[in-house]
Amino acid sequence: MYKKKLALMLSMILCISFMSGYKAMPFQLNKAEAAATFAKGADVSWLSEMESYNWSFYNSNGTKQDLLQILKDKGMDSVRLRVWVNPSLNFSNKADVVKQAVRAKKMGLRIMIDFHYSDTWADPGKQAKPAAWSSKSLAELNQAVYDHTYDVLNTLKSNGVTAEWVQVGNETNDGMLWQDGKASSNMKNFAQLITSGYKAVKAVNSSSKVIVHLSNGYDNSLFRWMFDGLSANGAKYDVIGMSLYPSQTDWSTLDTQALANMNDMVARYGKEVMVCEVGMDVTAPAQAKSFLTDIIAKTKSVSGGKGLGVFYWEPESYGTWYEYTKGAFDSSGKPTAALDAFKN
Repeated sequence: MYKKKLALMLSMILCISFMSGYKAMPFQLNKAEAAATFAKGADVSWLSEMESYNWSFYNSNGTKQDLLQILKDKGMDSVRLRVWVNPSLNFSNKADVVKQAVRAKKMGLRIMIDFHYSDTWADPGKQAKPAAWSSKSLAELNQAVYDHTYDVLNTLKSNGVTAEWVQVGNETNDGMLWQDGKASSNMKNFAQLITSGYKAVKAVNSSSKVIVHLSNGYDNSLFRWMFDGLSANGAKYDVIGMSLYPSQTDWSTLDTQALANMNDMVARYGKEVMVCEVGMDVTAPAQAKSFLTDIIAKTKSVSGGKGLGVFYWEPESYGTWYEYTKGAFDSSGKPTAALDAFKN
């Protein structure tokens, strides 16, 4: 009797061990698959404004179609949307971003939100405070960053949209919310502002990844200066983001430098990296396709699988729209061959 009970117990243990191992396999595969999910996307923040002025978009066959569907058919799975605090026009504010994010989510697209913390364009040459924040102290600015970030993301969440990635600042080569948050004057202040944004993002959704974004992704000395400074001052973030806008003749060199920079960021800070903006002159679609194919492959090759994705900046811009010449649609409103790089 004892032997029978012992045999039965051993059989049950073996069965449980087998079943546990069997169940673990799909989990491990799913985890690996999730880690390998590479984002291919575009910033389409001009879309609302273009549609309000009746600009149309056409697929490669010349059929009028929703821009997001055209981009999706080209292999893109993500969109990026900028947020201004109180813009003069009724675009890229909270209401507009929610509308476009809900639209994109319904089409199965992933979402990146790009906070400029300004009423207008924020980039390496200008990081103006929103007018409503102009007289705030540093402590009040930290609270304003937290409140604004939380408000926009929580409103998105209430509308069924959770941002997968969130940029706390846009092309912050020398910080943001000048002069208080100017990195070259006071890196500590900038680090505090980044951390305020980070805390707001995580309060809404702990799985959203917070990006600190600089331009000139080929410039390793700039990135080391910035992220050494942020690290020394305790800034919290998840991802190092970059922009890259090469010419038709230097793209191969800059791509190689950008890859070296990305791998250095991974090794030096243990962070993931992402190319948040790319573009090339619309008159060079063949070279643009070569550039995009290469930078996508290079970002996928980043050590440890820590290259998260590549986003084209405003490909839908065409013709005379704001005189912007680095879109990827031709003068008739159809995508150029450049976007074919996102199919693979």
